[in-house]
Amino acid sequence: MDTDTVLWSRLLTGLTLTFHVIFATVGVGVPMMIAIAEFAGIRKKDPHYILMAKRWTRGFVISVAVGVVTGTAIALQLALVWPNFMQLAGNVIALPLFMEVFAFFFEAIFLGIYLYTWERFRNPYTHWVLTFPVVIGAGMSAFFITTVNGFMNQPGGFVMENGQFAAVNPVEAMLNTATPSKVLHVLSSAYLTGAALLAGIAAYTILKNGESPYYKKALNLMMSVVLVFGVFSALAGDVSAKFLAKHQPEKLAAAEWHFETESGADLLLLGWLNAERKVVGAIRIPKALSFLGFGDWNAEVKGLEEFPMDERPPLAVHYLFDLMVGIGFFVIAVALLYALSVWRSKGNAHSKRLLWLIVFCTPLSFLAIELGWFYAEIGRQPWMIRGYLRVEEAATASPNVRPLFFVFLLLYIVLGTLCAIVLRRLFRHNPAEAELERHLGKLSDQAGKVEPT
Repeated sequence: MDTDTVLWSRLLTGLTLTFHVIFATVGVGVPMMIAIAEFAGIRKKDPHYILMAKRWTRGFVISVAVGVVTGTAIALQLALVWPNFMQLAGNVIALPLFMEVFAFFFEAIFLGIYLYTWERFRNPYTHWVLTFPVVIGAGMSAFFITTVNGFMNQPGGFVMENGQFAAVNPVEAMLNTATPSKVLHVLSSAYLTGAALLAGIAAYTILKNGESPYYKKALNLMMSVVLVFGVFSALAGDVSAKFLAKHQPEKLAAAEWHFETESGADLLLLGWLNAERKVVGAIRIPKALSFLGFGDWNAEVKGLEEFPMDERPPLAVHYLFDLMVGIGFFVIAVALLYALSVWRSKGNAHSKRLLWLIVFCTPLSFLAIELGWFYAEIGRQPWMIRGYLRVEEAATASPNVRPLFFVFLLLYIVLGTLCAIVLRRLFRHNPAEAELERHLGKLSDQAGKVEPT
């Protein structure tokens, strides 16, 4: 296999996933925020929260449209760029791929119903209930596609015969040992990032235009959600670490630069490797890696030297892992700081420094999502399907991958630009408070036209 072709195949897939993950995360996280906002508005009889749900839904529809294009590109590239992977595993992953498409259509149908039935029901809770299939559909879409990635990490549900997967049980393959920890981490981090996105928008608007009741309430609501799902994400990360320690010890060892098997292993933060592959400048937390992996300070942790050289993940994943975890704890710290600020000031205006920290949490949250996927995929190297199919064996032999990379790069630049322009025009000349005033005026006019009985 031409190494240049393999490299461009990896770059193309990496480019597509990097772009798609942004919209996939929004697609999973924002519906939950819409449901929370509308519920708060109904319970409190506060039109500001209802308006949040309406405006967020409009923006969400735009992101769904872009996500459809990038999701289709991934399906196309699986067939064109990784034909040997599809030939070997196609009959195994066909079920979750089909169910992912079904979940998306399920979500899209109810999203349309939800979008066009505002104020069509006497009981407002009836409309709110329509968020359930949207949230469930988005979550199930993430679940099914994550099971495919789980299978690539922990393949099962088949018998290997003559170099082919036989006696396939697609349900068993889908519910592999990697699925629970991966799905938990994907969902919790998506909800966290969705809340951080909307909180960042509110904080930036307050900094730019001054505080208003709408954005103040949006900020308070979303930062509360950030704190809740920040804690859930940390717990999900702990579950993932324990899964790696048991089932993929080489990935954990590479992430922590843990070369020799030992009990009571230290956790390494930051640092670098010198010419002799010795760790320099790292912060060591005694026995913390053993506790992180097994819940026991003196547990034995396998070292990277236990594995053949050609099956070890790249050591650069250490930086991906550290940055991902560092960002996660930073976002949680900002959410705690915000909660403390609200408690101390009794809900009054917040400092500009704190608001800027919240704004920065938005791109950092998306960066953490990207780093997490980079770590998951690069940390599985050199395997496409762990233990069965190597990356260079799965890639296409076609020399046309390089120009294809630039075609898709241009496509994503155009899509990203158009998405930004549409969202900007959708909200720039339609401030929230002005929209609320028009809406209340319309309701007042309608009430005035109703004849008394």
